Amino acid sequence: MKADKNVALYHRMRAQPLWRLLASNNGPVVIGLLQAHLYDKERSLPASILFERLSRDLEELRAQGEELPQTAQAYVSSWLSEGWLERRFASGATEEEYELSTATVEAIRFLSGIAQPHSAATESRLSLVIQALAGLAEDTDTDKQRRIDRLMAERARIDNEIEAIRKGQMRVLPHDSAVERTREIIALADDLTGDFRRVRDQFDQLNRELRERIMDSEGNRGEVLDALFAGIDLIAESEAGRTFTAFWRLLTDPEQSAVLDEALDSVMSREFVSDLDIKDRRFLLRLTRNLLEQGGAVHEVLQTFARSLKHFVQSREYLEQRRINRLLKEAQRAALTIKNEVKATESLQYSLELTSSCLRSLSQWTLYDPSLQAEPEAMREGEPAPVDLDSVSELVAQSEIDFRTLQEHVHRLLEQRDQASIGEVLARFPASQGLGSVVGLLALGSRYGIKGDTLETVGWVGEDHQQRRARIPKIYFVRERLHELAG
Repeated sequence: MKADKNVALYHRMRAQPLWRLLASNNGPVVIGLLQAHLYDKERSLPASILFERLSRDLEELRAQGEELPQTAQAYVSSWLSEGWLERRFASGATEEEYELSTATVEAIRFLSGIAQPHSAATESRLSLVIQALAGLAEDTDTDKQRRIDRLMAERARIDNEIEAIRKGQMRVLPHDSAVERTREIIALADDLTGDFRRVRDQFDQLNRELRERIMDSEGNRGEVLDALFAGIDLIAESEAGRTFTAFWRLLTDPEQSAVLDEALDSVMSREFVSDLDIKDRRFLLRLTRNLLEQGGAVHEVLQTFARSLKHFVQSREYLEQRRINRLLKEAQRAALTIKNEVKATESLQYSLELTSSCLRSLSQWTLYDPSLQAEPEAMREGEPAPVDLDSVSELVAQSEIDFRTLQEHVHRLLEQRDQASIGEVLARFPASQGLGSVVGLLALGSRYGIKGDTLETVGWVGEDHQQRRARIPKIYFVRERLHELAG
């Protein structure tokens, strides 16, 4: 490609949202705020929650010297017009929701890659390339004998490896290599989840293009109309639709899902996982759920576009839209015929009364709150809420609890008495991990202890050095089951 073509290409890209965001004077602030609220944790937020959180962060940034004179609502409106945010009104929702545009997601990923670059060349990345190329070469080979020879060689290699393992010569991936490969897998999976947004944008663009083709088609029936009246789902049958449908079918296949879950459980039980960052460990724990959630959202968008397009045709709404489109084109042609007779600056001596209305977003409305007129009263201290045992397993799965130390504490206490409750264990050995120690003891107690019929109050000191309490089911550890706790 010649230089002039490169220059023209980059000029066009310079006007797109991604480049404008990176080149913006307030780019670091905008990207930092949007990443914190709509990328790191939640991927979409209702308008009221987003405005509240942004307002709080804007106040903190102003106190640090940042020049941010506008309100959160004004900034969000500006980011929408710039193409850095998207606004959707989900079915059944009470207010619009905001999420990042594809350009903003790409900007965040680009900057994150610069801040935490991968190694220039790693063994695991080269291994992935070699395996992919080898698989492609094998799957596209039409020579029967070569394929049989490769399969025979593979069978011999597997037999030799089985024999070596039986002799105790088992090859295990080194610790550092395992960590490196895991990080490459996380990066690849993260790229995969980022592709969902681009697929959804493709469906959105395809939906608009099909509607435009219906509007521009001449005659009573066009190609798009004929296909839709024949019952053909043009969005699902498009290249993007077929590709995503195949991906979604693979993702929701019970056998493939079982293989993925089993592999994740096995990897998470390995020792080398402890060398990963807590962010990477959480990513692996939530990988299947994130893929299903984001894939399900795209699948729902695909179905919604298909249904709305069919309804647009079957309800004959397109007829009125085509009539308006035809009138607009006639007006344009009429204007072109007189452009040489009437100058643009010439007065036509004609008054046109225009209607106008003041439009405001629903999220900017302030509802009447009767409680504001109520007489204030003193705040009463509420009873601490009991801990639900059903939620303990989820808390354990998402936390890093030192179970070994907790087991040692229970052992030492049961050496002196026949039984001890969770509250008695915490009274003797204070919660070193705060709430995490309480949750860990609950998890151990629900599995190895005996649940009583009453509740007890336990206390701990949080990271902010504040004393806290909670009411939990009274669970006893007994000396007779000490051997189970040791396992």
